[in-house]
Amino acid sequence: MKLERLFASFNISAMGLSAQRKRMTAIAENIANVETTRTEKGTPYKRKVVVMRASVEGNFANVLKKETMGLEVTNEKHISSNFVEFEDGRDAVRGVRTEVVEDNSPERLVYNPEHPDADENGYVHMPNVNIVVEMVDMISATRSYEANVTAFNASKNMAKDALEI
Repeated sequence: MKLERLFASFNISAMGLSAQRKRMTAIAENIANVETTRTEKGTPYKRKVVVMRASVEGNFANVLKKETMGLEVTNEKHISSNFVEFEDGRDAVRGVRTEVVEDNSPERLVYNPEHPDADENGYVHMPNVNIVVEMVDMISATRSYEANVTAFNASKNMAKDALEI
């Protein structure tokens, strides 16, 4: 068994923890700027969203082929035996890629003629941040972070138990 395979579950959990931490950071920035009507660009703050994508070499079929190579086949008709593994032994799945992007939903218009950033009709262009949505996203990110911590601890206990055999 390759040593990298032993620590694969640790790496998966660590990538999940990192992705959820980045998501929590974006949410905190959104909440902090819920009333920011003018940024350095002179426009209202734009909500930040973290987009997560699987970072995969090749396509899904190649990943599936690589993962099923280790399966024991009881009937040859269940899984075809012509699976091809990467020639150089690379892992097909590299984890999660995260990217912070701006949400392009429209700004909120609030009538407040005394505000210094009010337009000629008395409306202020407010950020497209909804505090309720941000709080729900924060709870979701927190739960996902906790799930990754639980998976990491389970992997750690399994590795420890395996060493005790």
